[in-house]
Amino acid sequence: MQIDWSTIRTGDADRLHGTTIDISGWMIPLDAQADAVDYFLLSADEPCCGGCVPRNPLTSIEVQMAAPLAPQAEVLALRGRLVCLLDDPAGWRYRLVDAMPLDRPQASQRRFSRRAFLASGVALGLTACAPGHFAGYTEARDETAQTTPSKQSETVPRWQAPAGTFTIDMHSHGGRVIVSRNPVIGANRPFIPLATPMRAGGMNVICLAIVTDTTVTRVADNRKRFEAWREPQPGELYALGQTEFLRAHQLVEREQIRVVTNIASLTALGAQGPCAIISAEGADFLEGQVDRVDEAYTKHQLRHLQLTHYRVNELGDIQTEPPVHGGLTDIGAQVVQRCNALGIVVDVAHGTYDLVKRAANTSTKPLVLSHSALATHPGARSRLITPDHARVIACTGGVIGVWPSSGTFHDLHAMAEGVKRMADVIGVEHVGLGTDMLGFISPPVFRSYEQLPDLASALLLAGFSQAEVGAILGGNYLRVFQASVG
Repeated sequence: MQIDWSTIRTGDADRLHGTTIDISGWMIPLDAQADAVDYFLLSADEPCCGGCVPRNPLTSIEVQMAAPLAPQAEVLALRGRLVCLLDDPAGWRYRLVDAMPLDRPQASQRRFSRRAFLASGVALGLTACAPGHFAGYTEARDETAQTTPSKQSETVPRWQAPAGTFTIDMHSHGGRVIVSRNPVIGANRPFIPLATPMRAGGMNVICLAIVTDTTVTRVADNRKRFEAWREPQPGELYALGQTEFLRAHQLVEREQIRVVTNIASLTALGAQGPCAIISAEGADFLEGQVDRVDEAYTKHQLRHLQLTHYRVNELGDIQTEPPVHGGLTDIGAQVVQRCNALGIVVDVAHGTYDLVKRAANTSTKPLVLSHSALATHPGARSRLITPDHARVIACTGGVIGVWPSSGTFHDLHAMAEGVKRMADVIGVEHVGLGTDMLGFISPPVFRSYEQLPDLASALLLAGFSQAEVGAILGGNYLRVFQASVG
């Protein structure tokens, strides 16, 4: 069945869910220099440059190919099964699944290929078009932040990592490890490159976080936050956890990423190439059963556990919903104690101030708050934290990861200033990096690990020393990992 883009724009394509269709458009690959791609965006309109991607989900669709395809510099005709996406965290509405190329329509004459244009955009540091919505979802490189190497070296201080320094992201969903909220796609959501951008930017280790409340949370109507919308069925979130742990290990195997489980493996492998610490955002998969912590530790190599996420669970209250438990529950306290005993980093991100205070009084090991930022007077249901909230973490010897939310910071330099404000309140030894890679609704200011050198330069410009930048970008979390996991 042949359709045109008016069917997509009007939403009439909703009725074609599950139907095999033919459609033509412009390919926007995640990596324009790749020899072959099996996942990309198909757009109604020709992109004008490497950084220009459609912001409107009704003028573009996601494509999952049945087999890899060489990037095309002209209009591409595809046949595949159309899927209508439900509550997609990035806001996209349609996906073409198991797509195959058809004979391509005649393209208009162009002076040079899109591939060559993308390459020249990097070389010239073009800034005409800012990355759009899709960039935050795919880890596409932020071309607008680039300058030529000679120009950059003359004007921007460069971080020289001290010997033995590891860069560590305290919170990441890189590679698109999370199960889709769309039940049709579910656990079959295609991965995207992770090891390559990590190597390109010099990111050694990420805390690779699964999410175990996906099926019972959704993007709210205002598209500004996530919310719980129904109660889970018994066993549902445990099963989701099993699926997502499996998915995390499939991703690390595909990307040839090493999993580290203790300080010995971290120090031995960290500098050799991309590594991952298996993490869970939200202990919802426990369903209140403390013994499942042991199972996750042994069976899935869990070494970093965030207690809550976007639903008030059996462990405690969350920042984005009215309190129910008055903070950390007794079960939550038992989970903290079990993590301490086994050797799992305890993460209190998303938890209320009352939850954090009781967790600090319960834990015998440092706490982390993996991704947030400082606000003197955060609004009700805000994910930001007060100075007092931050000091509770610091008093345990722990670390707070500053995140790159575009709702908080307008660029990397503003983020670096946010790191400085956090350091002024709790000390630089208690500040880290938590990118929440691919976890935002709106594109953040740090969209790819390839931007890590630019962030390091911004931190130097903000007044941090070379050694302090090393502590922020990994050394501080390494200390907590050693104290907690051993």
